[in-house]
Amino acid sequence: MTERRLYLDVGAGETRGVVTLDGRPERLLIARDGDLEVQALGARLVARVRALDRANALAFLDLGAGPDAILNITKELGPLTEGQALEVEIRTEARRDKGASVRLIGPAEGAPRLLEAGPSLEEQLVGFAPGADVRTGSVARSVADGAQDDVFSTIFPLPGGGSVAIEPTRALTAVDVDLGSRPGADAKRAARAGNFAALGVAARVLRLKGLGGLVVIDLVGRGHDAPALLSAARVAFGPDNPGVALGAVSRFGTLELTVPRRARPVIDILSDPGGAMSVLTEALAAVRALEREAVADGGGRFEGVASIAVAEAAAPALGVLTARLGARISVRGEAGRGRGQAEVTRL
Repeated sequence: MTERRLYLDVGAGETRGVVTLDGRPERLLIARDGDLEVQALGARLVARVRALDRANALAFLDLGAGPDAILNITKELGPLTEGQALEVEIRTEARRDKGASVRLIGPAEGAPRLLEAGPSLEEQLVGFAPGADVRTGSVARSVADGAQDDVFSTIFPLPGGGSVAIEPTRALTAVDVDLGSRPGADAKRAARAGNFAALGVAARVLRLKGLGGLVVIDLVGRGHDAPALLSAARVAFGPDNPGVALGAVSRFGTLELTVPRRARPVIDILSDPGGAMSVLTEALAAVRALEREAVADGGGRFEGVASIAVAEAAAPALGVLTARLGARISVRGEAGRGRGQAEVTRL
């Protein structure tokens, strides 16, 4: 039996929600100050056709802010013209290399604008485990920090031994199952147990990272029980439905599937284009560290010292925090200090 728990961490400049599955993070939701409501999943808005690519049956829509969205042109839509106003709903959020996709609701009038915001982060969080209590405070912050660390991880342990490595590429996400020194009565039985465990871990971690599209799982061993593996995969990836499609287990020992993309990948939110922690993510972490020290010592004055870029990025969130805790906290940029070297000192 599985158990899902919910955590909500409301911080300066950022709110994070976490769903855990049997004690391990399964989903990480992030909302930051300045996020564009017109780009959010489920938002309804008026958009305007900016350009038409009839050869590829695509319309590019101006949402009023952020990147253009994409609407697939079908015969049922009827003729579209550049400049036409349409009412649409965000079906999948934009990701680093592609704009949002939308569902057409009908014709509209006027300039691009938001009509109805999408579900809030807390509403989304509760939807993953209806009826479950939402934990807040220090325990939620600790769980959110741990989930964020896991998003940047590549290798994840398997119950009973072994590991899976999960690495996204431009074309697909590769999942490599490694048996390691997993104990077992014999190699075949150990491989079978490791593959079944890997399906559950891979499904959870892919949801945590927010990865979708084509997924290829490189199983261990030979002579796989394909029907049993496919049945286990349907269960493991069931929470990602509708839209999961499973292929056969190939003669090369791989299982291919597609997982629908909906929300923006969490790794895109947290990282820069090179995959490292972004300046803003590091800045918000530094502000949280300042808050932790200031709350623990109600009379103390604290200073965060970071790279100049991180200090500049921390300024808006720091302003939110000082409005609540007073001017006894600050962040200073230091020339020559590298990324990832932020620290908090007591003045």
